[in-house]
Amino acid sequence: MKIQLKKEIFGNKETQLLTHGEFCVSAFRYDSGVEALRVKNKKGHFIFLPFQGQQLWHVNFGGREISMVTTVKEPIPTQNLLDTYGCFMMHCGVSAFGAPQADDNHPQHGELPNISYQNAYIICDEDEKGKYIILGGILDNNIAFTRHYQFVPECKIYEDGTVFQIHITIENKRKSPMEYMYLCHINFAPMEGAKLIYSAKRDKEHIKVHKIVPAMTKEKEEKLKAFMDRVQENPAIHDTIGVEGECYDPEIVYAVKYEGDEKNRAYTLQHKQGQGACYVSHPIDALPVGVRWLSRTLDEDACGMVLPATAEHLGYSDAKRKGYVKSLAGGEKLSFMIEAGYVTDEHAKEISDKIDKILK
Repeated sequence: MKIQLKKEIFGNKETQLLTHGEFCVSAFRYDSGVEALRVKNKKGHFIFLPFQGQQLWHVNFGGREISMVTTVKEPIPTQNLLDTYGCFMMHCGVSAFGAPQADDNHPQHGELPNISYQNAYIICDEDEKGKYIILGGILDNNIAFTRHYQFVPECKIYEDGTVFQIHITIENKRKSPMEYMYLCHINFAPMEGAKLIYSAKRDKEHIKVHKIVPAMTKEKEEKLKAFMDRVQENPAIHDTIGVEGECYDPEIVYAVKYEGDEKNRAYTLQHKQGQGACYVSHPIDALPVGVRWLSRTLDEDACGMVLPATAEHLGYSDAKRKGYVKSLAGGEKLSFMIEAGYVTDEHAKEISDKIDKILK
């Protein structure tokens, strides 16, 4: 069953739209005017923004909010990224992403994060694993003489699931080639004392620290620089969340070169025994760069343990110079899938064993 969503059904009062097995989906409109779906399944609940960027706004599984801590409590209808920054997952690209540098003219993280969708839908179905829903949309981005692409994101989750399958399709609708960039911005809450476990070697060749220090007080600058130097010398230091001397104020961004399994998939965990693990798996053939972003201030707390991407985070011109910008031929279509969510200690052990096998 496929249900096309219309903005008219989203009112100030939350209204149940459908049930499907253990799923209950309701629609409401924030005071800001942004339309949202609240989805409950057997293991928790989350909020999805069908018309604003197809963002996963907040995610709670097992009674725990796994999304980043932010001062932005509800989404705002704006294209200014930082005015409404606080989601669990947003799409970035397609013409560019990252922080624009002096020779760039694109917005931060491109046009996708808060772009307006005219076509949004819910699919309810069942397979051998059980009942599931898909939350999706179709974006037709057509700028004359410039680009024309179709971007189709779909988030699939099962009724007893805690992991999203994020399916992405990008299609070049023009006859001429089209450059593209993509980053999936997944923002977990840090778990104090947790370990980062991932399928990448712990050395300078595979983990690069971007030593970008904003203007701050001299004391804060020196503290941030000192921690960056420590991690660059020994990348394994940052594998513990809350390690002595840790400094992510306002942030540190890393570029991680992952190893993959026989299916070219890489794996990342933020695991704390007894509390389960945050989990991401991504395809390294389609998304060869693992951007890692951590920010721990008095107001924000985020562990972007891996943002699967086509390039580093420094904008189009930097990516172009480094050979990261990809291209689709006229009419060509690209599809890939990212997994992101929460897993139990038992499942985390299985994934950790898989990581060990990859790195041997």
